Amino acid sequence: MNCAQGTCACASAGTLRVAVLVSGRGSNLQALIDAQRRGGMPIELVLVASDKAQAPALRRAERAGIATLALDPRGYTTRAAFDADLFARIGALAPDLIVLAGFMRIIDPAALAPWQGRIINIHPSLLPKYPGLHTHARAIAAGDPTHGATVHYVTAQLDGGPAIAQAQIHIVPGDTPDTLAQRLLAHEHELLVACVDLIARERVRLDGTIVKLDGVALRHPLCIGGDQSPAA
Repeated sequence: MNCAQGTCACASAGTLRVAVLVSGRGSNLQALIDAQRRGGMPIELVLVASDKAQAPALRRAERAGIATLALDPRGYTTRAAFDADLFARIGALAPDLIVLAGFMRIIDPAALAPWQGRIINIHPSLLPKYPGLHTHARAIAAGDPTHGATVHYVTAQLDGGPAIAQAQIHIVPGDTPDTLAQRLLAHEHELLVACVDLIARERVRLDGTIVKLDGVALRHPLCIGGDQSPAA
């Protein structure tokens, strides 16, 4: 896959208020928490919200002193009603950016519309390959030589919004979906942190359907991290 090369800038452009949506263990959330704690990343994590009250990610947020929200979709008559309430509560905190970090729900287009250009997702495949679930198994079954993760802007199309950046790793003989997922995870963390940092520094933005870096349209997703060495 062809990618443009990009690096993060050092100049700060204020503090970006970030809300994170999660459904599971929250390792990508933890990467953002750790990056904020290290300093030099101009973000404030204002909320971690989930559709699962027992999600370990919420416990990570609580330990870090970040406000949390858990809503049970079963308490709503429709998916649209759940999404409308969730996003209204998020909006009350006025985040500049929403990050979907393992949020395992398809979001109603009406709830997404006001957040156009201000909501991103990390997906474990080299999009446009393998939107949806079971991406690691699908890449292995297809005989792909490489796999990876993509950070993209969220639209009503499942995993179909404009890509910001990708991390690419080799699939090696003997890989299983579990081993591939485990090897990819650290690269996912690096990728997500770098993309949020680029947005926080106002280097990356969405202009209509075009992702721009420093005002210039990206012809291909940025390459950030990943395993660029030859396969063993």
